[in-house]
Amino acid sequence: MPFPRRRVGLSLGLTLLLLVLPLPGDCDNATNAHWVPATATWYGAAEGDGSDGKGLAPGYPAACFCRHLPSRKTVNPRGALLCEQRACGYGSLVDVRPLRARVGAVSPVLFKDGEGCGACYKVKCVMDQSICSRRPVTIIITDECPGGYCANGNTHFDLSGAAFGRMAIAGFGSELRNRGMIPVLFRRTPCKYRGMNIAFRVNEGSTEYWLSLLVEFEDGDGDVGSMHIQERMASFFSRRTDLCAASAGGLGRVAGDEAPVGANWAIIGGPLSGPFSVKLTTLSTQTTLSARDVIPKNWSPKATYTSGLNFA
Repeated sequence: MPFPRRRVGLSLGLTLLLLVLPLPGDCDNATNAHWVPATATWYGAAEGDGSDGKGLAPGYPAACFCRHLPSRKTVNPRGALLCEQRACGYGSLVDVRPLRARVGAVSPVLFKDGEGCGACYKVKCVMDQSICSRRPVTIIITDECPGGYCANGNTHFDLSGAAFGRMAIAGFGSELRNRGMIPVLFRRTPCKYRGMNIAFRVNEGSTEYWLSLLVEFEDGDGDVGSMHIQERMASFFSRRTDLCAASAGGLGRVAGDEAPVGANWAIIGGPLSGPFSVKLTTLSTQTTLSARDVIPKNWSPKATYTSGLNFA
């Protein structure tokens, strides 16, 4: 069952906040043994991989700007491209492994204005044991599902057709999808990207004055609470610039006035000089990982740089 998608957020800096993920009730920890009730639907093609990350729901503006900057001209105009990658900004990543066929949108109580992006959950069907598999499907949050079953404080998962069908016994995927909305149980689970390390994608439109990154493939907690970048020969806290949290639903604010949303982050300032080191700290356990000089001096837009590291 399709739902409109909304807003992608941007904010990154030499000092910045990233992907804080507090979840309600029993789901506060990245690993949780308790199953919690919810409901689920599916969208897209019956065996589809899910959101392709292209386009916005009708009615949303096509550009993102920050109101506290002196002029909109300060923002790289190609920053508008980042508003077209669904709520979390993963774009075409949802079409390829390891995200392929494992993606889902969640209601606002789990999405948390973008703080839930990248979190992993196990979801299992409990409606009819004659067609429901006892094995849960593991999904990654890439989007939000506002309205419908997702409204009014409900806890709801809107899964890709393929992920929804995998909650059924082999051969009963179509029958399960035909049920429409079903009751499910879910729990938070560590993210596992086997054989992959954390990577940083430089978003299209980035320049030495406007740098935007997407963090990919974080194992473990999946709830990065803070992120810092460092120019060579400088400390992680040596230089401050305006941080911008922009959204497709309206003008963003400087971080501090409003929490960043989505999985894309950008810094407007500079000139910035690579190579850049990146430090990530998880929210749940305060585990820190530092990728030294992971983004090279001659970095380029649309390139992805792999750290060689990951959370355990």
